[in-house]
Amino acid sequence: MIDFQKLAEIIKANQSFLITTHVNPDADAIGSEIAFYELLSILGKKSKIINHSATPYNLEFLDTENVIEKYDEPEHKNWFNTSDVLVALDFNRSDRMVSMQKGFSASKKLKICIDHHQDAEDFVDYQFIGTEYAATGHILYDFIKKTAIVNINKDIAAPLYAAIMTDTGSFRFERTNAHLHRVIADLLEYGVNPTEVYNLLYDESKLSKIKLLGRCLNSLLLIANNKIGYMILTQKDFSDLNAIESDTENFVNYILSVEGVQLGMLFIELKNGFKVSFRSKGDIAVNRLAGIFGGGGHTNAAGARFRDLDISLMIPKILEEAINFYKKYSEG
Repeated sequence: MIDFQKLAEIIKANQSFLITTHVNPDADAIGSEIAFYELLSILGKKSKIINHSATPYNLEFLDTENVIEKYDEPEHKNWFNTSDVLVALDFNRSDRMVSMQKGFSASKKLKICIDHHQDAEDFVDYQFIGTEYAATGHILYDFIKKTAIVNINKDIAAPLYAAIMTDTGSFRFERTNAHLHRVIADLLEYGVNPTEVYNLLYDESKLSKIKLLGRCLNSLLLIANNKIGYMILTQKDFSDLNAIESDTENFVNYILSVEGVQLGMLFIELKNGFKVSFRSKGDIAVNRLAGIFGGGGHTNAAGARFRDLDISLMIPKILEEAINFYKKYSEG
């Protein structure tokens, strides 16, 4: 159980906060940052949000005041040592900060992590992690409600709604239950428009993203008696279509929509290495599969990143590992 009172004590006892999240942030990451920033503002605290990655264009609507900054070492490096508290939101492994990892880790300031993923790394002073929560935004909602540290307003409710809605796959993934729907109902009472949020997130895609999805789906292959599916996107795909990495959000979920498929993987070639997104159905714990390669995540949604490795050489090895993993699951 998360010690919300301790988190409240830390916030009340300090005056300045540096907030950050993982590389290629999703709506839970950005929404949680904005909600936490608004909470601190209400309390009269000084805070700054700095991320390794730029905010994806479909999430910019969450940052109405343009407070999120992209990390620039000469400009931002002093913030690691001048802020009272460094806050890691929606991730629990330090390498997920990429360019910010060194400065964050070297700082002697108080560090906290608020997250809902499994397999946490010990890189902060205090962990406020609840793997039973549907999203980091869900944790922040409970924190506010249980401590009454501030009153929720629309500026907090809207990003928390977006965080929870997206991390539950629009309320269809694991941990979507009656309690969570009551949380959502409460957030809507503050004036959040669910239709507007959904449209801004999913129905304002650039043409390049739609074309990239088509190319991604065209690469879909099935193996292991059609129980495992995988797709591949290369740097050529991105350059041909003028697309970006953040455009691939949720692409991997299409694999599981194929009849009979139980495990899906999306391989994405990066400028320096590649990454793999894993998805599964039921109790197939793909976070354990990702863990073999130094990654992690949830039971049904995980990922791993490979730096300075050739995607074409590694894909056969990862597929072989995935087949063996699935066989052990199905036989067990």
